[in-house]
Amino acid sequence: MELKPEVKALLDVFSKNPVPPLEQLPLEEARKGFEQSAKQMSRAEKRAKTEDRMINGYNGEIKVRIYTPESTEESKLPAIVHYHGGGWVIGNIETHDALCHTLSCEAECIVVSVDYSLAPENKFPVAVEDSYLAAQWVFENADELNIDENFIAVAGDSAGGNLAAVVSFLAVERQTPPIAYQMLFYPSTGFEYTPSYEKYGEGYYLTKSTMNWFREQYLNTPADIQNPLAAPLLIPDAVTEKLPPAFIMTAELDPLCDGGEHFAMKLKKAGVETEYVCVPGMLHGFLGMTEFLPDGKKSIRDAAKAFKNRSSLKPVE
Repeated sequence: MELKPEVKALLDVFSKNPVPPLEQLPLEEARKGFEQSAKQMSRAEKRAKTEDRMINGYNGEIKVRIYTPESTEESKLPAIVHYHGGGWVIGNIETHDALCHTLSCEAECIVVSVDYSLAPENKFPVAVEDSYLAAQWVFENADELNIDENFIAVAGDSAGGNLAAVVSFLAVERQTPPIAYQMLFYPSTGFEYTPSYEKYGEGYYLTKSTMNWFREQYLNTPADIQNPLAAPLLIPDAVTEKLPPAFIMTAELDPLCDGGEHFAMKLKKAGVETEYVCVPGMLHGFLGMTEFLPDGKKSIRDAAKAFKNRSSLKPVE
């Protein structure tokens, strides 16, 4: 397969970068480097009004950032509770600030970005419970936040997509909050080594060794790989059919591509309305590489359009 010129150019930059792989760096250095890189690779063309708050998490307070688009309407807005990627180990609300600004403005919705607790300081399932509590907080404070409680979605990329899917699962199990939609961008959905892992696990930005490192930091024991709160592909079928409608976007040149597709197939088989898109020629994380990959900007707009189309539908009574 011939790489797109912009993808080849970006991969060439990565290959010439003298920075060691994340798994070979001290943890704080890896986190700082990822944040610096994210700010260079993605910038928001449109900016929403923001407010930072502290809310109760599983083991203490966590930060959320609330994005509100400019709007002349006084009616309540639909919302997205967003979970950032970074293998449950790196990343924060700053690394995904541009994406959240763009989603808020393009989708004309309120975005609440969640700074959930990271591993290895906070191992599984702390990030899961933080993420769930944040979604519940948004629902309970919908009036104050000017949010339509009938349309609260969850979204995230990579590890954040994993958390969004798991929060949707927990919301069904715990019967609150009512999640109306799940948007999963190249999500981590399980721990099996699929063909896309073998094909794209080296030389295409996200590597198999980095993913193994993330998992070692996040999970407590090998048994955790069989827990549906870590691997949403294992969500029981009886619950899957009750999950909210989904928009799932993967990248063709991503080790996680098969996992996202398999989760979309699982949802469709259970009768859950699901839109699945695999973006050709793109790398894992491309929604955060918009300064270099124009397809990233287009795909964010496509996701925002899908959200607007879904949120405009009247809820079934």
